[in-house]
Amino acid sequence: MKSLFKIIKEQLGSFYLIQRLAMFHIRIENRNNVLGFAWEVLNPGIQMAMYWFVFGLGLRGNEPIDGVPFVLWMLAGISMWFFMNSGILEGTKSIHRKFNLVSKMNFPLSTLPSYIITSKLYGHLFLVALLMIVFWINGYLPSIYYLQLVYFIGISYLFAFSVTLLTSTLAVVVRDIQMVVQSTLRIMFFMSPILWLTEERLPESIQPFMMLNPFYYLANGYRASLLYNEWYITEQWEMTLYNLGLIFFLLLIGSAAHFKFRNRFSDFI
Repeated sequence: MKSLFKIIKEQLGSFYLIQRLAMFHIRIENRNNVLGFAWEVLNPGIQMAMYWFVFGLGLRGNEPIDGVPFVLWMLAGISMWFFMNSGILEGTKSIHRKFNLVSKMNFPLSTLPSYIITSKLYGHLFLVALLMIVFWINGYLPSIYYLQLVYFIGISYLFAFSVTLLTSTLAVVVRDIQMVVQSTLRIMFFMSPILWLTEERLPESIQPFMMLNPFYYLANGYRASLLYNEWYITEQWEMTLYNLGLIFFLLLIGSAAHFKFRNRFSDFI
């Protein structure tokens, strides 16, 4: 628990530093692009169109899901995925890539994955805002359930940070961790109801195991907030408790591992 409290203290004490580094990271990533920050939306937008063409138009014949057009149903869930996937993948590499730049400075290393995730969060918020406009045009108007969306965005951030706190530490010790994370995320993506409705295709006996995937909870939470007008947090309170407990467990393990290896990072790198 002491390690966790230290991590929380570093994050709170470095809040403004994290925001500045996140903005700087966005500018650096897009400095050579003519369209700049627009690629934060264009890149996922192109992938969304491809997924809709294959899974929506090709496999489903564009049939709606629970009365919602497939393209809108997919957009609500997959927007979360682009944020989580890029944040976790780049956050996992953050300490290994940036350590030599900050090793001679009094710099809290736990902020390296968090500022990467924060930079991805800004692009995610912009994308969600655009999707809201698309939903409004199609008749899904703003509602009080948007308050729930704030919770799910926050939980997505916490989950990404709890994972990368652990994986960014382990990736310094064992390089293969980066490939393991990439493969695991790909499996979790296709094993979640982001592109297809698991309840339609899989036996009922398998459903409880599918719900253990955090992306199951997050994707459906985004949809409940943006499309279905449901209080998913309370209606699925068991899943809420499970996912909050999972985040807490990962933070405990990640913070303990981080402080165990922090003073030896230079030896591994």
